[in-house]
Amino acid sequence: MSLLINDECIACDACREECPTEAIEEGDPIYIIDPDRCTECVGTYDEPACIAVCPVDCIVPDKDNVETVAELKFKHDQIMAEYED
Repeated sequence: MSLLINDECIACDACREECPTEAIEEGDPIYIIDPDRCTECVGTYDEPACIAVCPVDCIVPDKDNVETVAELKFKHDQIMAEYED
């Protein structure tokens, strides 16, 4: 399942720097997570890094983008292959 940033976001930029797949970008007025790039850090960390660093706990599961761990791992591997090219 992809993650989602809700309207409690204070646009502090802490999450964006932590995302290994560059899924988080600056929005107006809050940051947004690209569900096509979000892997919940599967394949990189034990837990989503953005959630761990968020000072206001505004990052939640996106119920509209439910994925299995296997699907998240596959997506992670595809995104990491982009960086190798």
